[in-house]
Amino acid sequence: MNATTRGNDDDARHKVPHAAAVARAARTRAALGGTLLLAAMAAAAPLAAQAPNDVSRLGFMAGCWELRTPTRITHEQWMAPLGGLLLGMSRTVVRDVAREWEALRVEVKDGVATYLAQPGGRPATPFPATTLTDSSVTFANPQHDFPQRIVYRKVGADSLVARIEGDQGGQVRGMNFPMKRVACAGG
Repeated sequence: MNATTRGNDDDARHKVPHAAAVARAARTRAALGGTLLLAAMAAAAPLAAQAPNDVSRLGFMAGCWELRTPTRITHEQWMAPLGGLLLGMSRTVVRDVAREWEALRVEVKDGVATYLAQPGGRPATPFPATTLTDSSVTFANPQHDFPQRIVYRKVGADSLVARIEGDQGGQVRGMNFPMKRVACAGG
């Protein structure tokens, strides 16, 4: 054998183990990648299970809330979430006369936390949650005339901002309702 042949034979001998090592490394990377993917999916599963269907995360809304101006008082009261249900009610009084009232609830419908509003006792209008955290929630119903979105956001320990918004005349319009925590009356 000449040096050229020997070199080729040496290269061939080195290539086989190298090729086997490359194949083993690729299998290891694939297995590790699959393991990491499964681990990532398992870690994300609890998050997906909590949002946007976990009504218990809406505890920040529980309590009695008030928005007061010189001529108008709005009270909104929410029971703590229990049994997959958050119950609420709202009343607005203008110059000592009740002008508006609303029965409210949040429950899971079709796997999603859904805000159901019944202003003045009318049939409930559903607004499924699109985002839900421990301090804010957004509900949306794009088919509803107005509002199309309802947002609740905790601001500090004693404030809650409710917001209604939607498209009107091709423009997004909205109103904020900054409320302060108050003692619940009646007991």
